[in-house]
Amino acid sequence: MSARDGRADGGANPLISVAELRDRLDEVRVLDARWELGRDDGREQYLAGHIPGAVFVDVENELSRHGEPAEGRHPLPADADLATAARRWGIRGGVPVVVYDDHRMLAASRAWWALRRAGLADVRVLDGGWPAWQAAGGAVQTDDVVPEPGDIALGSPGERGTIDTYGAAAWPDKGVLLDVRAAERYRGETEPFDPVAGHIPGARNLPIGRLLTDDGRFRPATEIAAAFADVGAGEGVAVAAYCGSGITAAQLALAGALVGRDVTVYPGSWSAWSNTPGRPVASGDA
Repeated sequence: MSARDGRADGGANPLISVAELRDRLDEVRVLDARWELGRDDGREQYLAGHIPGAVFVDVENELSRHGEPAEGRHPLPADADLATAARRWGIRGGVPVVVYDDHRMLAASRAWWALRRAGLADVRVLDGGWPAWQAAGGAVQTDDVVPEPGDIALGSPGERGTIDTYGAAAWPDKGVLLDVRAAERYRGETEPFDPVAGHIPGARNLPIGRLLTDDGRFRPATEIAAAFADVGAGEGVAVAAYCGSGITAAQLALAGALVGRDVTVYPGSWSAWSNTPGRPVASGDA
């Protein structure tokens, strides 16, 4: 079964196709979460053209907050701040939400994960994102959509579904801690963003790129499940994930949902670990 056809366990699909979104565009709230590390022109790209009715989401300031270095580069926003942002986006109770971006569904996965853990059940990611919408000839809007404030009442998840730096250190004793960065960063051969190269001792490497196709979509559910199993994270094993700053780790949580797996996320990720004095560092493939 393809990941785009539904979860391997038959549950609700956290992805939505371009065709389905086009048919339901007037029934859903669409969020544009365009963002890419090292760029700050997401809003400009949004204003140059977006899916009709889409509201721009500021990944740096609404899906993240600015904290101390030991909290990582993209700490989660406070529960109340996320709820305020969700109402600004026009999210209303009972109205489905669809999120997209233009960079391999990365930021959209962060939005999906943040909203899901806050209790929003009906939120999905557009399969293939903005490139897929354009390729299908989808309609384009260029004005800034400012909706009426929504009435959504999100929950206060606190630390639910997450671990901190100390939890990440202990996780290999209870399950598998997955580092989803590129292999060369995991091995410590290069580190373009953080002060120390390497990985958390005991973590295993599952680069997120292994789960994606060349055009930035998820691979079939059977291949995702096999990739989990290949690194010792098969069925019945507790899985936690980290990346550079907690955003790609949320994408692994979405991949897990496609195969019926719960993935705990370390939001601080390597940026928090490497900025915490005294944390040990491993290198190489072990």
